[in-house]
Formats: sequence, structure tokens, C-alpha cells
Amino acid sequence: MWHGPRQRTVVRMNITHERISILGLGAMGRALADALLEAGREVTVWNRTPGKADGLVARGAREASSVEEAIKAGDLTVVCLLDDASVRETLAPVAPTLDGRTLVDLTSGSVRQARELAGWLQGYGVQFLSGGIMAVPPTVGTEGAFILYSGARDLFDRVAPVLSPMARPHWVGEDPGFAALYDMAALSGMYGIAAGVDHAVTMVHAEGGDVEIFKREVLRPWLEQMLPFMVVGAGASETVVEDSNPGMQAAGLETMLAASEEAGVPAELVGHLRASLWRMRHAATAA
Repeated sequence: MWHGPRQRTVVRMNITHERISILGLGAMGRALADALLEAGREVTVWNRTPGKADGLVARGAREASSVEEAIKAGDLTVVCLLDDASVRETLAPVAPTLDGRTLVDLTSGSVRQARELAGWLQGYGVQFLSGGIMAVPPTVGTEGAFILYSGARDLFDRVAPVLSPMARPHWVGEDPGFAALYDMAALSGMYGIAAGVDHAVTMVHAEGGDVEIFKREVLRPWLEQMLPFMVVGAGASETVVEDSNPGMQAAGLETMLAASEEAGVPAELVGHLRASLWRMRHAATAA
């Protein structure tokens, strides 16, 4: 269980958070800023390298010349940078001036990094939420996009309505590491599916099949049918759902690995199959 450092009392101002600053204008940062502008928010942007703010400025954003200027211009600052190290590097010079400021970090990182960043910033009196973006830039602001937030619930309740144009806000707990936890875990699931899809298409191509027909008429309908069962049946133990005979599953996976090898598919692409085979073998032993 995460326990933050003992904090001094911070006076919470009754502000509307309509003025928002965005630090970082990669593809995701630009998409977040664009969604906020579309919703009528007053947006200030900053990026380490020049030139990325031009389109946003043309739409009404203000470009700050420094991190300090950007933070002072907003009631709420959203950070969306490359990694945890870049967040620390960007905020360290201005940290002593952040007392009472509200900051939301949407940079991808680990659970430990999110907890340590929360402790570090709260030590300067920052009101802090960490987050994980469950969207890609083209889907920001659309119905299916959502953003995970963790940290103080009352702070989330205050800022969520203002940040909602970016994506549906979803609070996952007081522990500031939980947004990163669920973000990394969900991405792991996505990349597992992506690895399986890449391997499947490579197999079909290697044996002379029609890749486009396979993707359209076989792979996508099959995955759409099976995804709900995969999610429901997933577990952290070595057991599997009752209907999934682990011995039979293991035999099937061994056949898939053999077929992949016969097709000449690179061994590096079968890691997801070997992981599933390991799980089924252990489940069969446990049974």
C-alpha cells in the first residue's frame, strides 16, 4: 500500500480550472490541446523544441516561451512528455514555485515512478493526479477514449469535468500508482493481441495465403468473437477456466508452434505462443 509523505496544509482555492496549460506537444500532447480548444478551454502550450505549436496557436492557443510561464498561465497544468525522466528534468527547475498548483501527469511510466513523482511534487505543495491515456492521438476526444486518473478523489472530482473533452475521465483509486498500473497492464494486453495478429498475418503470408482476405474475413471476426471470453477467462493464478482443458490447449499450442516453424516464421514472433504454452502446462500440472 502506498503512503505519501507527511504534507503541510495546502489552501485549496475554489477555481474553475478553465485555463489549462499543456507541457509537451508530441502527437498526443497536440491531440489533447486540440480537444480542449475545441471545447472552448483557454489553452497555453509549451514544448522543448519550437515549431510544434503553430497549428494550435492558429486555433487560439497561446504558446509560452518557458515552463514557468506556461504553468503560471494556467489554473491546471497537464504534463504529457516522453518519459518520467523528461518530466523530472522539465519540472525540477520550477518545482519550488509550484506550491498550491494543480498538476496532472499523463506521461507513461511505471507504478514506482508515479508514486515517487507524487511524493516529490506533493513535497512542494502540488495538488497532483497521475494518469494513463487509454487512447491513441486520432481517438482523443471521441466517445471510446478514456483516461485513467489516480490520486485524491476530491481533486479528481474538481478537475474531471474540465478535462473531460480530452477523453472520458475514470478514477481508479487514491494510490497515485494505480493509473500507471492499469495503463501498463492494459497496454500489455493490447500488445499481446498485436503480437498474435502480426504472427498470424506473417504465417498466412509465408504460406502464400491472401493476407487481406484473411484479415477481413477470418482474423477480425474471430478476434471480435473471442475477445470477451479472453478477458473474462484471464486470471492471475495457474488455473484456467473450466471449459479450457489445459492439456488440450497445450497440445494445440505445440501444433501452432510447429506450423509456424514449418512456414519459416522467425522464432522471435512466437513469444506469445510460448507464454500461453507455459501457462497451460502449469495449469495441467496444477489440475
